Amino acid sequence: MAATAPPALRRIDDLPCPPGLPLLGNARQITPSRFHATLEGWARQYGPLYRFRMLGESVMVINDHRLLGELLRDRPEGLARSRTLRLTADELGANGVFSAEGERWRNQRKLVMRALTPEAVRHFFPTMERMTGRLLQRWQEALDAGRQPLVARDLKAWAMDIVMALSFGADSNVLQSDDDPLQRDVELMFTMIGRRMVLPVRYWNWLKLPIDREADRMVGRITERVQGFIAQSRSRLAANPALRERPSNMLEAMVVARDEAGSGFTDEDVIGNAITLVFAGEDTAATTLGWLLYFLSTHPDATAQARAEADAVLGSAPMAERFDRLGGLNYIEAAAMEAMRIKPVAPLAGFEVLRDRVIGDVSVPAGSRVFGLMRSAGLDDAHFPDAQRFDPQRWLASSPAEHTSRPEGLESQGRKIFPFGAGPRLCPGRYLALCEIRMATSMIVKNFELSFEDDPSSVEEIFALTMNPSHLPVRLARRGAA
Repeated sequence: MAATAPPALRRIDDLPCPPGLPLLGNARQITPSRFHATLEGWARQYGPLYRFRMLGESVMVINDHRLLGELLRDRPEGLARSRTLRLTADELGANGVFSAEGERWRNQRKLVMRALTPEAVRHFFPTMERMTGRLLQRWQEALDAGRQPLVARDLKAWAMDIVMALSFGADSNVLQSDDDPLQRDVELMFTMIGRRMVLPVRYWNWLKLPIDREADRMVGRITERVQGFIAQSRSRLAANPALRERPSNMLEAMVVARDEAGSGFTDEDVIGNAITLVFAGEDTAATTLGWLLYFLSTHPDATAQARAEADAVLGSAPMAERFDRLGGLNYIEAAAMEAMRIKPVAPLAGFEVLRDRVIGDVSVPAGSRVFGLMRSAGLDDAHFPDAQRFDPQRWLASSPAEHTSRPEGLESQGRKIFPFGAGPRLCPGRYLALCEIRMATSMIVKNFELSFEDDPSSVEEIFALTMNPSHLPVRLARRGAA
């Protein structure tokens, strides 16, 4: 019998594409704050592999979790962050491990991971507890004075205080400052990265609008503040040489590594990674907590289960007072996983293909741009029955013994969503973020009643590199208050 020839591969330009304009392509159909929603809408119309056009360039979009998993595991050799994102992060000062590639990424990741191991987070727990106590006290005082806390703002400030302490050894107490300039600058950085990564023309290289000039000033302010922390670290290291053997925070570790002969690190690497830690560490936990509170405040049964668990694990304490208590908050972790399934912090990711390859049945040449829709399976009823329903029980085994053993069914579900990425570039702050989420959520449900002041459908998804709620009208009341 004659051999059957393999099916011919498609090219990117053979993929279905939304209609657009000559030259501009689909550029005018894309709004930066709704970029993810636009790509997801096109995926529903054109299928798991399609393309859109930007100024004559065809950009491939993947809405298949299996193909995405294969790609994510091929980093950094075969896949890099999109060149647009890398350029944007670099020009805004966040040129650390987030935007690094190749050998530079390997070296910097090793450096960052030193401060984010489970053991390091365990040693950091007393600081996390103290800062969570501040958040509890701030909200109690606001309610006693007849004011509703600004939940979304305070969660971001709390998360920033934690990352500043872990990274720099600094007690910035952003939480108690209602208009902290660093918090404003970090939020502007996210907005600018999300905006610039989707614009078809890098116009600011020739003409700066007011928002671009403010971005330049923002970079200057953040850099100046970080340089101050670096100077303080060098002073501490000079006064106490023993710290070079056992640095007390991540910035000291980076300075020590920078000073080692032949390290290959520069002052710019230290500054870039320090800035990256501030903007990345502040957002992941706080945004996930915001979406989690959105779901808990609109699902009283889930809140009741989370509260019962917090009561059982924490006892009479208002929050976790020992690190090992966090490990018993299985339902709260499941609720967080469910929130990340439906409302992931990163609903899409942009890549550049570094070598010729085949994706599905498409021949993709090196240098091509590709976007991955990261919650493709998470919102698919075929993978998560009744996928739009918030149900933390999906992530729990039927018995504690099963939960401890991590049955294959639960692991299989986890491989279908990518809230922290996947493969070699899995988010290095994942463990810290989950500890923060368990810590804050257990404190909140233990001490407060939650309600929602608005129509839940009024809360929109806003893309600014990460996906944030447009507003968070969660109302707090002291638990047990009339």
